[in-house]
Parts: sequence; structure tokens; C-alpha cells
Amino acid sequence: MMKFINTYYPIILAFGCMLYSVGLGISGKTYEALYTAHWPGTILLFAIAVRQRRKDSKQ
Repeated sequence: MMKFINTYYPIILAFGCMLYSVGLGISGKTYEALYTAHWPGTILLFAIAVRQRRKDSKQ
């Protein structure tokens, strides 16, 4: 279970942020929803960058 969480934590976190943004949009807080809509993409891009740096440093 811990290996799964360590591997997929950025996707789980991004999905949670996406649900948060959708919830804000449904509740009528459109500006807040637009702001938080950028969080999942940013989280995933940072996760890719960090993992590439880890692979580069091991070689």
C-alpha cells in the first residue's frame, strides 16, 4: 500500500484539487474555482520535474 501511495501521490493530490475546484464551481464561487483549477496541472508538472531530477542524480 505504501508503494502505491509513494508512486501515485501526485495524481491523488491533483484529483483531490480538481474535485475541490469543481465543488467551488458548483457552489457558485466561480472566481475561486478558476483559481484552483490550475492547481492539478501545476502539481503534476512539478511531480514530473522532481522525478526527472531524481533519475538524473542517480546516474
